[in-house]
Amino acid sequence: MNHDRLSRPAQKARTRQSLLDAALTLMQQRSLSSIGLREITRVAGLTPAAFYRHFPDVDSLGVALVDQCLGSLRTTIRTVRDGLSSSDEVINRSIDILARQVHADPAHFRFIARERHGGVAAVRAAIAEQLDLFAADLAIDLATDKMAGGPRFDRWIVADLRMVTSLFVSHMVWTAAALLDAPPDDPAATDQVIDTAARQLRLIMLGAREWPAEPAP
Repeated sequence: MNHDRLSRPAQKARTRQSLLDAALTLMQQRSLSSIGLREITRVAGLTPAAFYRHFPDVDSLGVALVDQCLGSLRTTIRTVRDGLSSSDEVINRSIDILARQVHADPAHFRFIARERHGGVAAVRAAIAEQLDLFAADLAIDLATDKMAGGPRFDRWIVADLRMVTSLFVSHMVWTAAALLDAPPDDPAATDQVIDTAARQLRLIMLGAREWPAEPAP
């Protein structure tokens, strides 16, 4: 489509995405804290003034990247859980979705892996918030017994439920990192990561079945 024919909102969205993409390009081997605003705009082919129409600073751009990556993944995986009833189905489909998204957009996930413990406090906080939302979403599903064949999570106390969902989310982060480390030209290595991740999640579920639950009121 000719850029001149785009509506003003579409042009604005395109410019914003160009800035996000430029930052990801620069962060292939670098951290966000080492990248300057002028570098980003140069790679994007824009002026610094254009940057300020979308973000107040580079830290805010980093937060937007977190929301774009993990927010999209949260929505997708939540949809998968809503459509399935078996715990094994949910595990297999969730890992499959994660693997597809990591392979489709490795730059975003490398950014998350690097910045989760990086030097930009606002980005660390945004990642932690998104991962906490993952755990909260899953806790709601488990408490309403959406995964048949699993433990009776609806009888668990809230603290224990959040403990196990945080464990699931930490496992997801580990799986994403392992997928990024797998050689891209070796499908067998990726398959091994996926198989191991699924087996580990089933082991967690088996252990959860033996966890003492509070009796329902």
